[in-house]
Order: sequence, then C-alpha cells, then structure tokens
Amino acid sequence: MPVYYISPTRGRLTAEEMFADMMQFIEANPEAQYKIIIGSDSQARVRTCFVTAVIVHQVGRGARYYYSKRYQRKITSLRQKIFYETALSLETASFIAQKLAANGHADLNLEIHLDIGPNGNTRELIREIVGMVVGSGFAAKIKPYSCGASKVADKYTKSG
Repeated sequence: MPVYYISPTRGRLTAEEMFADMMQFIEANPEAQYKIIIGSDSQARVRTCFVTAVIVHQVGRGARYYYSKRYQRKITSLRQKIFYETALSLETASFIAQKLAANGHADLNLEIHLDIGPNGNTRELIREIVGMVVGSGFAAKIKPYSCGASKVADKYTKSG
C-alpha cells in the first residue's frame, strides 16, 4: 500500500510528489541553508497511530512540512513503539537521501528526530536507538532537541 503525505498547503501527496515539492522549495532559494528533519511519534488508542513528519527547514527563514499516518494494532510496549517509530523514520530518511543524491543534493543536512530523552521511561533506549540511527548513516537528535518528533509528528497523532 503506497504511503501518502499530507502537506498543510498542498494537500495529499505521494512520496514522489512530496519530494518534488521539497525540491521546489529548496531550489527557490538555493543560496539558503537547509536542514531536512524526519521524526516519528505514536499514540495508542484502539489502534496505534504512527505519524512520520518530514520538515524542510530553511534555516532562519521558516519551514515546510509533510506528514504521513499509519495504523497498527494497539502496541502497548514502549520499547516496541519506539523501535517502530525509528524504523519508519529510517525508511523515510533512506528514501529522501537516495532522491537527494540522485538530484545533486547529497550535501543537504538530514537529521532524524527521536521521541526519546534523558527524562522519563525512554532513557534506557537512548544508546540503542541513537546507535540504530547513526549506524544507518544519519544524525540523531533526542529530546529536548527533537522537535520533528516531539512537536510536529506529535501534533498529528492526537488527531486520530
């Protein structure tokens, strides 16, 4: 089943359309500095809602973002949820990194924001999860520096 991304300004997009929109945003001001941030979060209700956010941040000038939602059976294990969130972020980051390289933008900063931090129940997972991300070739940010997961993705897990 294809994954669709929602853009607050562009509506529902395929992964390819999302990437094209990202490139249009970046190429509109090629001298600017950009950061691409990917983060996932989840919320368990009857099912578990996973949201992956992709944010293109034009440093000092604002950002554009997209998000996708997926549903799984209810997952109550925090460890399982965090690993699945991280896997979704890595899958998205790999897709974007490949497309960036193919389009001459391999130099762009790509960060994965993780919904884990030194305070709370996720602190025992930091070494493993950060290792998983860094071992996959991406920069990892944890709370309080992981706004992609803790702010943007989190916002859309609440809406169902």
